[in-house]
Amino acid sequence: MLRQIYAKPVTITVVLFLQLIPLMMFPASSFSLATQEWWLPVLLAVFTLIGIFQLVFRHSPAQWPWYLVAFAQGFNIISRLMMLMPHSTRNVNGLQVFNTPYVVITFISMVLSGLLLWYTELPEIRLGLLKD
Repeated sequence: MLRQIYAKPVTITVVLFLQLIPLMMFPASSFSLATQEWWLPVLLAVFTLIGIFQLVFRHSPAQWPWYLVAFAQGFNIISRLMMLMPHSTRNVNGLQVFNTPYVVITFISMVLSGLLLWYTELPEIRLGLLKD
């Protein structure tokens, strides 16, 4: 019963578009042109949009759009791990303070990316879009 629900083309399409959320989950200060943090989530979102366009609108039977989406989610996890330590503290009036919002957002984003990777690797999901 549950497999029939999450393998419907409408459900798959919605989940594919929801993949943009963990890629763009950063504090607003990260999207400033003064930092170098903004370009990676934007690039990963572009990769995901290319994959979504190929899968949803062109109904491509090829595997490369799935690989592109998986690459974006996997690289999101890797980049979050690499940025976690430098951003886990912030300077407030000369004191180092734990950056709770950044760490929480990072872990939520990594968990969501992991769940999306698992979901898109299921065979019934990949076949579900070809049924249209």
